[in-house]
Amino acid sequence: MDPIRNPYAPGAGQRPPELAGRDEQLKTFEVVLERIARGRPERSILLTGLRGVGKTVLLNALRGAAVRAGWGSGKFEARPEQGLRRPMSAALHVAVRELGHPQGDDVDQVLGVIKAFALRDAPANAKLREKWQPGIDAPAQTGRADSGDIEIDLVELLTDVGGLAADVGKGVAIFIDEMQDLGSDDISALCAACHEISQNGLPVIVVGAGLPHLPAVLSASKSYSERLFRYTRIDRLDREAAEFALQSPARDEESEWGADALEAMYVATGGYPYFIQAYGKVAWDVAPRSPITAEDVTVAGPEAEEELGVGFFGSRFERATPGEREYLRAMADVAAELFAAGEELDESESVPTAAVAKHLDRKPQSLSPARDGLLKKGLIYSGERGRIAFTVPHFGKYLRNSA
Repeated sequence: MDPIRNPYAPGAGQRPPELAGRDEQLKTFEVVLERIARGRPERSILLTGLRGVGKTVLLNALRGAAVRAGWGSGKFEARPEQGLRRPMSAALHVAVRELGHPQGDDVDQVLGVIKAFALRDAPANAKLREKWQPGIDAPAQTGRADSGDIEIDLVELLTDVGGLAADVGKGVAIFIDEMQDLGSDDISALCAACHEISQNGLPVIVVGAGLPHLPAVLSASKSYSERLFRYTRIDRLDREAAEFALQSPARDEESEWGADALEAMYVATGGYPYFIQAYGKVAWDVAPRSPITAEDVTVAGPEAEEELGVGFFGSRFERATPGEREYLRAMADVAAELFAAGEELDESESVPTAAVAKHLDRKPQSLSPARDGLLKKGLIYSGERGRIAFTVPHFGKYLRNSA
């Protein structure tokens, strides 16, 4: 079929496969926005799941809902070794500008607080040329959100932003992707700020997305974190949603998938939205006509796997050091051994760290640098004490097939 009209190419569809089956989350978020706008208490939101399930796409869709509701919004992606001040101030700058507050002096004051918060990113003795400038025209406000204590400053900052939003009967939503990569002090400050704005009934909400262990990261920081957030696990699509993700874009192009092709696609992709899009794109290109058949899916398989091997799996594997790659391959081998022995494993292939050390004939302590490096790079996570798992579904299979 016409590759130029391929509805599975990234950015081609009005509703990407990652949003199929996410109607419940979208509707729930609209209710949350309405509750906060009416001054009702509501928790912030956390989306968790493996890579490839569409967390970022859903996060963007939720932001779109906030914008349509007239809220101010800002978004950033957390990164290891980067502090919270710069990205948070940039996101809030955008959000405040979107509010459209009619009173200029009040807006300038809050923008000045945001600027003061941002400028504390540099040491107090830093030269002017070494200080990062946030691009805010308003003068920095002295004595507010500039103490240098990130927890105190963030509470003051979000309190002022929330007060400004309340003045115009709107809200502010801050969207944070890869939230597990925030530093421990920043996580603690964010929890404290969410607690404060909730206690004061301010129309501010944080919507975060991260890997499955994100709730544990928050809990380790603040014991009361479970009361601050509404946790939503984003998983692979069920059969019905996966078929919709394939059929809907095809029907927009007056084409169809045959029942045998849909069955073959679900087996090949496991219902993971990223894989559905990758396989769907190639199958569309190789299919000579509609309906797309199981044979077309079979023909598309090697090319789709090659593209995933380079762009999805390979790019992540290349980031690992030789020692870390050895650890990843050992995890894959141990998972295969456990499965052969009858143990049920989920898509993350969680395995005991002791079993990995035994497989490599090494002491567990000697593998700590490799394990810690992989944790920081987001290639593995620890869902429970003594076990480790891949953050990428099918990663173990990829490693075993490429050995």
